[in-house]
Amino acid sequence: MRDNGKSSTRVAVGAMLLGTALILSWLESLLPFFAGIPGMKLGLPNLAVVLLLYLDTRRTAAVCNILRIVLSGLLFGSLFGILFSLAGAFFSFVIMVSLKCIGHFGVTGVSIAGGVAHNLAQLAVAVFIVRTPGVWYYLPALLVSGAVTGALIGITAAAVLPYGGKWFQKGER
Repeated sequence: MRDNGKSSTRVAVGAMLLGTALILSWLESLLPFFAGIPGMKLGLPNLAVVLLLYLDTRRTAAVCNILRIVLSGLLFGSLFGILFSLAGAFFSFVIMVSLKCIGHFGVTGVSIAGGVAHNLAQLAVAVFIVRTPGVWYYLPALLVSGAVTGALIGITAAAVLPYGGKWFQKGER
């Protein structure tokens, strides 16, 4: 089987987006963002996942998502942060892949749903760990923040996607 360089390019671009996600994680850890909710973040590194979801395969996007969570958690966070992020990322990813496959949603809509799903999953994990229903009081703020940050990431991804498609071979995603 002859490789015409496309798989090497895909690996390089995937690694570049993983590196970008790690840089965005680092920047996010430096930003003094406080919205009154413990652990709330902007979700900037999810830009790489959304881009890969549309530029490459679901598998590549999932691998990048897991690697960026584990690596950024080890570098800038904690074990609890990794566990919360993995729970949110899993549910968010399933929702985003499902909506993308349905085909009635654009990049921004898929990203908004992913942001909201991520926050819902993290809230559910917090309720399970803390064992008090009072944590659900954060739900309205988390829904709004997930929608707003998801929209910003989706708009950014939609603006970048036309420039990234040339690096990936066309085909079934």
